[in-house]
Amino acid sequence: MKIYKYSWVLIAALALTSFNSCKNYLDQVPDDVITVEDIFKSKTNTDKFLANIYSVIPNELVQRFTNSGNAGPWTAASDEAKYTWDFNYANNMTSSVWSNTDGVVAGFWNSYYEGIRNASYFIQNIDNANPVEVTSVMKSTYKAEARALRALYYYYLVKTYGAVPLIGEQILDINAPLADLKLARRPFDACIDYIVTELDESYQELPFVPSNNEYGRITKGVVKAYKSEALLLKASPLYNGNADFAAIKNSDGTALYSPTEDRQKWQVAATASKEFIDEFVPNYYDLYQETNADPFVAAYLSCRNVMTTDWNREWIFARSNSGNNTQYDRTPKHVGFPSAAQGGGALGATQFIVDAYFMKNGLPISDPKSTYSEEGFVNYKAPYDPAERTTYRMYVNREPRFYVGITYSGSYWLNQANSSAPVISLFNYSGNSGRSQSTSDVTPTGYTVRKNVGSNGNSRGALLLRLANIYLNYAEALNESSPGHADILKYVNLIRKRAGVPGYGEGDVAIPVGQVAMRDAIRKERQVELAFENVRYFDARRWKIAENTASTAVYGMNLNADGNDFFKRTLIETRIFKKRDYLFPIPNNEVLKNEKLVQNAGW
Repeated sequence: MKIYKYSWVLIAALALTSFNSCKNYLDQVPDDVITVEDIFKSKTNTDKFLANIYSVIPNELVQRFTNSGNAGPWTAASDEAKYTWDFNYANNMTSSVWSNTDGVVAGFWNSYYEGIRNASYFIQNIDNANPVEVTSVMKSTYKAEARALRALYYYYLVKTYGAVPLIGEQILDINAPLADLKLARRPFDACIDYIVTELDESYQELPFVPSNNEYGRITKGVVKAYKSEALLLKASPLYNGNADFAAIKNSDGTALYSPTEDRQKWQVAATASKEFIDEFVPNYYDLYQETNADPFVAAYLSCRNVMTTDWNREWIFARSNSGNNTQYDRTPKHVGFPSAAQGGGALGATQFIVDAYFMKNGLPISDPKSTYSEEGFVNYKAPYDPAERTTYRMYVNREPRFYVGITYSGSYWLNQANSSAPVISLFNYSGNSGRSQSTSDVTPTGYTVRKNVGSNGNSRGALLLRLANIYLNYAEALNESSPGHADILKYVNLIRKRAGVPGYGEGDVAIPVGQVAMRDAIRKERQVELAFENVRYFDARRWKIAENTASTAVYGMNLNADGNDFFKRTLIETRIFKKRDYLFPIPNNEVLKNEKLVQNAGW
């Protein structure tokens, strides 16, 4: 870890540069630089320092620039998508040409440990805040927020790097003996146990809802939800009895990962998810629902707007008022139309995710009863379109989430920008968003990601966790710990019902028989429900299936063709995945200066 930096991290943080992390409370732009002694003299400065700790929360709306605002490469580094732009770090990862010396690899490590260090300083000193301006209740709540944030940053570290050093309450001092500054990694289970303990501790002093509509602040629901996330990670195959990690040990021989599977971990994870549901649903959170005379349109609007309606009842945690590159990255080029309807369109969805969505009747496209076809064209009216369009059969009668997630050639665009003619996205070679128009601002696959595109590119909430995640966490953990339990089907079908597709056991959709079949059904549901929400990358790894999903041929449409020839499955690239790629490497500089810090396997 960057132990020589820690004594300066706090001082640097006190410059408090402008950022937008949380509505109202965290929209504070300081006009001066304060000293360590000044932090707790006033409520204003105390609030600013806590806001600075919050600023480490990742803004996943700016993934074009990996590490900017702690944005990850997660969407384009998964089998869901690809960036045209070579500078995006996901392209290094999908070719397995990334390195433990890369700045991106060190960026997350440094940033989250800085946040942890500052949170610890805050926790140790908040009780000394001016009692006239900062009441005892405020102190307790602020301390709980900082404790929860520290746990959250550890959670981000462990799901990226695996087992990490735990600093705990320490404030590492550069003047301490060098041996005291060199910390070893703690076993993975111990890391998760620490995170869970800290979340439980912070829960006691947190409110159920943020005061004064200061959305984005930590609440009881947030910490209970991340407890579900952390325990699911602990139970998953990558960390629970993974023989490939058995050799990763500290220099004293301490194993960082248990080589023996413990099925009881799934029960603990299931209990955490159910406890969240019982306490918070529906009083504080519920699945987001839109109404419309057409149930199919209602389902489409529900699944689309849950992402773009700030702080609706399904949102558990998000980074508020965040800068937004997503709009440009996912809006096709649309040459010849008003500028408000034009974008770069460089984040392309893969054919793999296109094929993953179900049909309107709830069946996968591989099912003979699904009515799926790739033969010819028909007139079809998509749920967002005021009229029928000539549409390739592959895209006809798909489930509502397909139309939320995918812009295909011939799609009516979401923002018509007062155009005198309909803005239709055309990705064929000569089309308004095809390769003849640009070699850079163009889809790499013949599709663009459509999900989470709002009405404009203004700053808005960057969603991190919603209720659907917890429902599917619960179903997965319960299927592994108590296969056949009625709640498994109940919570999967709640997700499907909101999505406008028949549940398992309805119509032609048979109930999966047995634990393995249900596991497959749950994984497919997570894949489409949480598509493009930075979940798939980590799911494929914690399930230990990435060597299959991430080392594969990526297909799309034929970008060099017009007419019917465009609509042919075409090889885009062949990705490379090595077993080392399951985890980020520990930054090389940290390993070089700390012999106790062992490297991840393969790096």
